[in-house]
Amino acid sequence: MKLYILLISFLFVQLTRAQETPEYLSTQVWTLQDCIDYALANNITIKNAKINKNIAAVDYQKSKSSRLPDLFGSASQNFSRGNSIDPITSNYVTDQIHSTNVGLNSSVTLFQGNQINNQIKQNKLTLEQSVFEEEVEQNNIVISLLETYLQTLYSKESIVIAENNLSASGKEELRAKARLDAGSIALKDYTEAQSQLATNKYQVIAAKNDYQQYIIQLKQLLEIPLTEDLEIVAVNDNESSLHIELEKTELYDKALNYLPEIKASSLNIAASEKDLAIAKGAYLPTLSLLGSIGSGYTSINNSTFSDQFDVNFNQRIGLSLSIPIFNRNQTKAAVKTASYNIEKAEIQKQTVEKEVYKKVETAYQNALSAQEQVLASVASKTAAEQSYILAQKKYELGDLSTTDLVISQNTFTNAQQNYLQAKYLNILYHQLLQFYQGNDIKL
Repeated sequence: MKLYILLISFLFVQLTRAQETPEYLSTQVWTLQDCIDYALANNITIKNAKINKNIAAVDYQKSKSSRLPDLFGSASQNFSRGNSIDPITSNYVTDQIHSTNVGLNSSVTLFQGNQINNQIKQNKLTLEQSVFEEEVEQNNIVISLLETYLQTLYSKESIVIAENNLSASGKEELRAKARLDAGSIALKDYTEAQSQLATNKYQVIAAKNDYQQYIIQLKQLLEIPLTEDLEIVAVNDNESSLHIELEKTELYDKALNYLPEIKASSLNIAASEKDLAIAKGAYLPTLSLLGSIGSGYTSINNSTFSDQFDVNFNQRIGLSLSIPIFNRNQTKAAVKTASYNIEKAEIQKQTVEKEVYKKVETAYQNALSAQEQVLASVASKTAAEQSYILAQKKYELGDLSTTDLVISQNTFTNAQQNYLQAKYLNILYHQLLQFYQGNDIKL
């Protein structure tokens, strides 16, 4: 019976854990789209941008509420002794007085140099800007994921190359040992084969370490525990399908119309202009409507508490006009500061446009270069592979020195690495160009 209960409890715990495990964490292999979807929902940088957007929404609602009247209640209980003024009748008396006062006060601003309306408009612009700033952070995460994802795949394929070289150099070391024992090569040739084997072992270790470092970067972007396993899906190797379909100027124009940082910088200028209007509003008078009701009780009056509250009930309504005459040049300074902030916002927009142009220009030139590099690296890899195969056969027949074999192997290794680098750079920059046009990233 106890064993049965323990078994049921164990299954319940495991089922609960399985239900609590996020969907993507239970997935063994992640695609790039899986990574993007999960990061957009969980990355702390994006969460922080969402909080800023929510704060901007609160500020917008707060500014809209400033049009409404306020309402305050007040109550006081006082005791006085000796010469004093009755707070209810305002008579001068010499006596002990217990008095009670209660009231409601309200005021509403009728005109304040149009500052309230401009503040509402500015906060609305700030809210719209925060939406685009959130999109900027999302785009930054997507681009970081794309770059890290491809770097991870590059390092993973580099491990395969390094392990193949290690396997080949291991066989060559054994062959060199046999030839040394047979007296057909010198000790120097054998030690060179040993050195190449050790070097290739180091390359395998380094390649695996690079791969793990990129896996860590991916996990950090995804905000998943470092203890979780993470495997990613390889991409399509068909580089021939990657072509630049638009001219550079067309790509730049599309990027200006799509990228949220451009829209955010334009809204920043508009918000700064509203800040100037708010500052100028301080030159104008403020008109407010005031109202209050109240009543009270005093102990020197012979009437009862309820009678006094009825008799002493009062209502007041009035207008208050405040005309600014001189405030130590505070308004003048605020207007100048707001004017300078508009200039800063305009310069910031120009800076953003330059940065966008640089991104598009760099991606465009690198995409063109990567296309040519892929073609050249394929030819180089094919030639280096054929040369290495021929060198191995010559080495087996004793027609090639260990030094020449090592050189041939290293040449082939470099050609493979160059091809891998060109392949993934080609994919990266073409995907970036697609992204800058507003198209989805698809690997």
